[in-house]
Amino acid sequence: MNNKMIIGNTEALCLPELGIARLHTRVDTGAKTSSLHVDNIVCLKEDGEKYVEFDLHPDIYHLEETVRCKSKLKASRKIKSSNGESEHRCVIETMLEIGGKQWPIDITLSNRQDMTYMMLLGRQGMSDKVIVDPNESFLLRSDS
Repeated sequence: MNNKMIIGNTEALCLPELGIARLHTRVDTGAKTSSLHVDNIVCLKEDGEKYVEFDLHPDIYHLEETVRCKSKLKASRKIKSSNGESEHRCVIETMLEIGGKQWPIDITLSNRQDMTYMMLLGRQGMSDKVIVDPNESFLLRSDS
């Protein structure tokens, strides 16, 4: 337990393989999976491998900014949202960087346009590496 970092209910994290730094993210211990708000999802096949391309909004204060990302498609899963509705979502695996540490996480791609944060970090993405202090936010400072 001593080597776990303490994070708040909101943190700025990086997704270096997608070229995203300081993405304000809601930390949600009630959610099993992590999800990312994206637009314009396109599935494609290259050299027998399945990929997904999508537009990501890295800054909640400047939604007109988008970054076109491409990642290998890991799976398609049926996910039940907090309102009880189920939908099929694309799943990618990418590196998460927070507090100077990195580890791979699965992220579902979804439309979170009505949500305040572009990403939700769920329990699986936290792995056994963090402890969440729900009363605090932005406990970790990043130079990225």
